[in-house]
Amino acid sequence: MATVSGSLRRLVLAPSLASVGFSGRGFAIEMNEATRRMEAVPQSVVCGFEWGIETRGLDELERRLELIEPDLRGFAYEGAAMALTVLDATAGGTRTRDLLSGRGSRHLLLAYIGVGFAMARLPRMLWRKVLPDLEASIFHPTMCWLAVDGYGFDLAYFGKRRWIDRQEVPKPYPWQGAPEYFLRAVDQGIGRALWFVHGGRPANVSPAVGAFAAHRRADLWAGVGLAAAFAGGCATDELAALALAAGEYRADLSVGCVFAVRARALAGHTPPHTEAAARALTGAGLDELVEIADTTAVGEGTADEPAYERWRQRIKQRTHAIEPAV
Repeated sequence: MATVSGSLRRLVLAPSLASVGFSGRGFAIEMNEATRRMEAVPQSVVCGFEWGIETRGLDELERRLELIEPDLRGFAYEGAAMALTVLDATAGGTRTRDLLSGRGSRHLLLAYIGVGFAMARLPRMLWRKVLPDLEASIFHPTMCWLAVDGYGFDLAYFGKRRWIDRQEVPKPYPWQGAPEYFLRAVDQGIGRALWFVHGGRPANVSPAVGAFAAHRRADLWAGVGLAAAFAGGCATDELAALALAAGEYRADLSVGCVFAVRARALAGHTPPHTEAAARALTGAGLDELVEIADTTAVGEGTADEPAYERWRQRIKQRTHAIEPAV
């Protein structure tokens, strides 16, 4: 049941389904079955956000989210985590932690991205309040860098002219004590946004990445790999072309793909497009990529190299040796 205050917050904060769609954002994308499927991703996030803002009680919120089809359910949890993060940061509470300690734990990696969406709408002085206490999770806090990824995605998706066309760089923030790495994680999110902005067309995504400064491209390609494998959007032969187009950054592309496969495995549902992307982008199957993710994880890092980045580098080393299936 919706609350009056929740409905008012939704009206103020939630974008409409049309405004997050490709035409609403002004993206020059040919609409077909694949791109309409991609467009359902941000729309699922909006649904989750609206439910998170206005629903009274965790049980009802979880029941609504579980009604979303498995392919898109994680994105709805992403939107719900965004909403609850806004509420916790501004009004206090443990709503986000409660969600992610329950059924939302299976969608934790996407939920972190939802936390990043909330960061894009909150003043930086409140960012210290956004990360829930999830010490029981093996992915926390290492994978909380996906929140910064989500922040970068939000900037680029809703501010294409500034962050993609003009390639501006946000001010660093000492996330997990690593302000310099903050900008790299932002670029990983911008890379994911490039996949959506260009409708999952490798022929357009590749030159878009190439337009950025060389030192940013590895992280951008990793973001592309995460989006292509998790969200889908193009045929297998186009994915093979994407792996070729990545060139020297193929292993970075694979890092994103590995995280997408691991996130799908955590959720308990891996759609055919993720399996196809795994094979096309890395040359490996799902089980092998999950094994790579789990056996390369690290728990300690430094300000210069957070545990998340050390994990990414280990994955990169493992996938670099795999021949791509192209």
